[in-house]
Amino acid sequence: MASLRYRARIEINGINPFVPVDPEQAAVLREGWRKPMPVLVQINGAPAEPWRINMMPRGDGGFFLYLHGIVRDAAAGVGVGDEVEVSVAFDEAYRGGPTHPMPEAFELGLARDLASAKAWEALPPSLQKEILRRFDSVKSDAAKARNIQDALAVLGGAQARFMARDWKGGAVV
Repeated sequence: MASLRYRARIEINGINPFVPVDPEQAAVLREGWRKPMPVLVQINGAPAEPWRINMMPRGDGGFFLYLHGIVRDAAAGVGVGDEVEVSVAFDEAYRGGPTHPMPEAFELGLARDLASAKAWEALPPSLQKEILRRFDSVKSDAAKARNIQDALAVLGGAQARFMARDWKGGAVV
């Protein structure tokens, strides 16, 4: 498992305390990673069970490692301006992807329409999760059926609005 141990000063971004992770340090964990990176973190050796969190990309190859209050409190209440020992490891157990089940009607619709299936696979995992979450959250079967029909239509290439987004050619425009 790729891991990193270094000393850093806790900084603040808006109201969020963080420690910076330079591009070179991030490359030790995962070379070329540009999206939120799932990691396990300890500050000054605490908490005993490393905290699971996503480091957020800065845009230059580096990351913001935001420090949840639980982590700061476990490390004897460290705060902004304090220098701390940071232990961070890539979270090998992390599994991205949809957390809500795919409705059978949607799965069958994708199986029937290759263009829709291709467009679905091309969507970012976060948007796939959002769509499946939507299907799961609607109250009535009729509303779920309408949402599935609308999703298949926009994924199939229809120009329309779905989930407060404009779609065209199977993608968000």
